[in-house]
Amino acid sequence: MTAQLAPQLALLTALRRTTNVTRAAELLGVPQPTVSRRISALGEALGAPLTVPDGRGIRLTRAAELLADAAERALADVDAGVRQAREEVDPESGHVVLGFLHLLGRSLVPTLLRGYRADHPGVRFTLVQGSRQDMVDRLTSGELDLALLAPAPVDDPLLDTAVLFEQEIFLSVPTSHRLADREYAAIEDLKDEEFVLLETGYGLRTITDELCAAAGFEPKIAFEGQESDTVRGLVAAGLGVALLPRFEPGSPAGVAEVPLVPPVGRTIGLAWRKDVVLPPAVMRFRERVRAQNR
Repeated sequence: MTAQLAPQLALLTALRRTTNVTRAAELLGVPQPTVSRRISALGEALGAPLTVPDGRGIRLTRAAELLADAAERALADVDAGVRQAREEVDPESGHVVLGFLHLLGRSLVPTLLRGYRADHPGVRFTLVQGSRQDMVDRLTSGELDLALLAPAPVDDPLLDTAVLFEQEIFLSVPTSHRLADREYAAIEDLKDEEFVLLETGYGLRTITDELCAAAGFEPKIAFEGQESDTVRGLVAAGLGVALLPRFEPGSPAGVAEVPLVPPVGRTIGLAWRKDVVLPPAVMRFRERVRAQNR
């Protein structure tokens, strides 16, 4: 049964994805009658049908769903093996899937990629942005090769993390705010302020919540968002205050960035799965990033 099933792993996953024999055939690049014959042959070998009608399409039976789950896991391993084999032959044509927080996409990621691509122009990058928790989840599921995270390291047994550097956090307030001209501000000064925060799951949200809790209060939330630029825009409009890294190359219009006392920072780190063998192109990029930030 395993020998019969192995060549048809992609067929099962295509059927589950499309719920349509014609679209599955198009996805696989084979004639529709071929797909139908293969489905029928697999069902006969299994002793039960693999599909049942569902409206204008089809759906997999429970038995077929179990096989499709195994097929997706197996195909992921095969894809990884093919990728490693190709890059072992020619690591200069490799592919790196890099995840990072939105805030790191302004200057850090472009700087890292520009330098690396200058020396390795054949390496291709896929870039994925999201919250810290989203990046951790995608790393552990195998969707990402590497992720730039903050704060680091990551408390996850599946992941390794290299701490790269420390980034200072500032208080961002409207330029008309009572604290805008201060040399510094303390978290306690913000007890009665309304906050513009990133959503739960973002590292800066966790830092803000923990700092306020340590100061004995919960932040009054005026707005929550997913983009730091949106948060800054709301601050500039006078709709609240926020804790953010310094805006590069300088403070944006309408926003004053005030140092905190005691100083507050977050560690930036690079994370990867510890239980998989990384392709050569990924390992080269990882070591380049680590070496630049030691």
